Amino acid sequence: MLDFIYYPVSAILWFWHQAFGYVLGKNSGFAWALAVVFLVFTLRLVLYKPFVKQVRTTRQMQELQPQIKELQKKYKNDRQEMTVQMQKLQKDHGFNPLMGCLPVLLQVPVFIGLFHVLRSFNRVGSVGGIAGFGHSGGMSVEQNANTANYIFSPGDVQSFLAARLFGAPLSSYITQPMAQLQSFVHDGVGLPSKAAIAAVSIPLMIIAGIATHMNARASVARQSAEAAANPQAAMMNKLALYVFPLGVMVGGPFLPVAILLYWVSNNIWTYGQQHLVFGKIEAEEEHKKQAALDRRAQNAPKPGAKPVDVRKKPQDASSNGVADAIEDAPAAATQNGSKPAPGARPAGGAKKRSGNRGRPNQKRRR
Repeated sequence: MLDFIYYPVSAILWFWHQAFGYVLGKNSGFAWALAVVFLVFTLRLVLYKPFVKQVRTTRQMQELQPQIKELQKKYKNDRQEMTVQMQKLQKDHGFNPLMGCLPVLLQVPVFIGLFHVLRSFNRVGSVGGIAGFGHSGGMSVEQNANTANYIFSPGDVQSFLAARLFGAPLSSYITQPMAQLQSFVHDGVGLPSKAAIAAVSIPLMIIAGIATHMNARASVARQSAEAAANPQAAMMNKLALYVFPLGVMVGGPFLPVAILLYWVSNNIWTYGQQHLVFGKIEAEEEHKKQAALDRRAQNAPKPGAKPVDVRKKPQDASSNGVADAIEDAPAAATQNGSKPAPGARPAGGAKKRSGNRGRPNQKRRR
């Protein structure tokens, strides 16, 4: 039913095993372990762009929190109108809530596919030549070792069953029944001990739990104060900080060694990718702020310069010349012996001075 997931995951794991098996040996436990680690890195590299969009969506959602709260307060009694206004706000700002959870959703089928492929290596029984569910009655361990597993040939299956990582098979787990551990006994390879499996699994469980907590801690530290104050966000932060890491510790005894390797390598990639992406986005925002400050500084007047009133239009030179000619016309007429026209202004526009003329019937003083 989920072969469209199982086959691609199996193909990527097969490719990396061929690459590392060429250097370290086909039956090397380290070759198989590195194949699992680089399977994670390959898939996370494919999901890099969705992860960047997720980060941008999360930051954008934090910036829109004040407007979202305002809409919630304004339309608290009208759910339908609140939904309409929320959608309008998201559309105006190009906000897509699905991008906030898409990378996480895409990792779920990858985890399921890897878990199924690893279990199929030592599953007793086959369907259509591929190790799978059912038809386990009467099928022996040797028959399972000679059964193909998706992309892997029977020889690859035997290599996986013979591989050991510090004495522990990669698909073994602490609580695995002894009857299932018998599937790892093949071509002179002895039965793995519970102590060896625990010695590999427990450190991986601890590292996975700590890495999960540290990633959540780094993510929470980057949240804005308004986003962290949201009750729903506060609850999710507590789950990510404490419940999820504890879940890895509690569920670790039931997880194969390869799945624990998947968990550790996935968290290591996430931790490095977060610092890289957040640092890049913060640098972009700082560059935008600096560019805005530079534009403002260029548009500002220089120190000591007189501000220019852009609303005042300069007078036309031709109009100034006409006005001067009109004012000088009476003076020119007087000089030529002609009287100025009635109503004409005195030459130079000078006003009459009352002090130059005596009052009537007043004698001049000597």
